[in-house]
Amino acid sequence: MTHNLLKGKRGIITGALDANSIAWKVAQKAHAEGATFTLSNAPIALRMGEIKKLGDETGSQIIPADATNMEEITALYQQSMEVLGGKIDFVLHSIGMSPNIRKNIPYDALNYDFYVKSLDVSAMSLHKMLAVAKKMDAINEGGSVLALSYIAAQRTYPFYSDMADAKAMLESIVRSFGYHYGKAKKVRVNSVSQSPTKTTAGAGIKGFEEFYGYADSISPLGNASAEDCANYCITLFSDLTKMVTMQNLYHDGGYSTTGVSMEVMEGFKQNK
Repeated sequence: MTHNLLKGKRGIITGALDANSIAWKVAQKAHAEGATFTLSNAPIALRMGEIKKLGDETGSQIIPADATNMEEITALYQQSMEVLGGKIDFVLHSIGMSPNIRKNIPYDALNYDFYVKSLDVSAMSLHKMLAVAKKMDAINEGGSVLALSYIAAQRTYPFYSDMADAKAMLESIVRSFGYHYGKAKKVRVNSVSQSPTKTTAGAGIKGFEEFYGYADSISPLGNASAEDCANYCITLFSDLTKMVTMQNLYHDGGYSTTGVSMEVMEGFKQNK
């Protein structure tokens, strides 16, 4: 069932790699709710992924852009406004990458060149996308920018390595830039901290399957799916949340505020 929550709104959705990704689900939901938008990802990700299928399904133009490159970000906004016929109402930042994790380099022995790359791609890219949009006045007043985060920004998860630092920086940018963009143009900036989700990116993290089960047993509602996350993102793009900004919003079935569950306690008893 749809509600036309985004009828007449224009957007940019980054990071849709394949049908398992949250950004892919957001694009499908946004289309169903009446939005028009462009899809963007780094050129290498476009070659690896299946985004053309999503473009065909949603009638969206695909615009390659490296989110660490100011000129390419500028071109992304310019082309999006030309294609969509006006300024942007919402942006999804679903961008993250860690060469250290990919190469199984432990956190206490990080390659610092890789570390800088992780921070640039996964966090500074949000600052750059916001800075370019503000300078160009590319986002309408009342518009909404949303970034995807994870609770490792707030708590220690050893397997999350330098991505935890990147997500902490991402959430700080949400608060800091959210203030300036809100004062200047009433543009909202928020992040969603999602449950562990079975995406292509998540599957690349060592121990993910075991942790997925652990989080599911802690959360009173269980892990939130990618589709449920997409539904939540749609509400944050809509006018129903026009006074919500500078927030990191947990979408995790209650995991973030649950100390321990009876299921986990029973598991310890059985393993004695």
